[in-house]
Amino acid sequence: MSSIADNIGSVTRRIQKATLQAGREPGAVRLLAVSKTRPAEDLREAAAAGQIAFGENYLQEALDKIEALSDLPDIEWHFIGPIQSNKTRQIASAFDWVHSVDRLKIARRLSEQRAPELGPLNLCLQVNINDEDSKAGCSLDDLPDLAAEIGQLPNLSLRGLMAIPDPDQSEAALRLSFRKLANALSQLKQNFPDAGPLDTLSMGMSGDLEMAVAEGATWVRIGTAIFGARPRKD
Repeated sequence: MSSIADNIGSVTRRIQKATLQAGREPGAVRLLAVSKTRPAEDLREAAAAGQIAFGENYLQEALDKIEALSDLPDIEWHFIGPIQSNKTRQIASAFDWVHSVDRLKIARRLSEQRAPELGPLNLCLQVNINDEDSKAGCSLDDLPDLAAEIGQLPNLSLRGLMAIPDPDQSEAALRLSFRKLANALSQLKQNFPDAGPLDTLSMGMSGDLEMAVAEGATWVRIGTAIFGARPRKD
């Protein structure tokens, strides 16, 4: 069985190869280790192998890990799950990035509850790129107005967009989904130059990271290829 360190090395090489093949600058794509349901010991092993950024979906589980790994000050914590209004204060305080904001109410609460001394909270807007009823995210039609309003909020840095495309699409349709998100970000940069850095595309997972990198991903969110398959729930 491969170790977590071996898996990180393998995924990193995949990212590097895909980046080179896409003609992009080395280091243009970062690895976000999706560590939901994984014990803190697994994250510690990954950190020892040089992994810095970890993505968590469940707040209480994440807070427990943040406490358990508080002796590792270089870890960068990303919240990538759905956000309930009653959870925004803790998210605003404990995380460096949030990838899953899809409405103004949540962004306002994160802005109000982020302590200025922590620096701006990096934020991506989640887009429901395939208009799936079961998926969170704003629509492409609503995106420009939402980005314009969020870009004016203090204590936030609007970095870009995130999407979780339908995994059951054909390869051609999946590539088109990634391209649509990249085009949406380019349009936001053009229309709202003062909204934020707008330099981030959070897209691509274990099975499709090469395609996502080719279409402009700057973060790829990888869980299974690093930590193995998650145990089935009873």
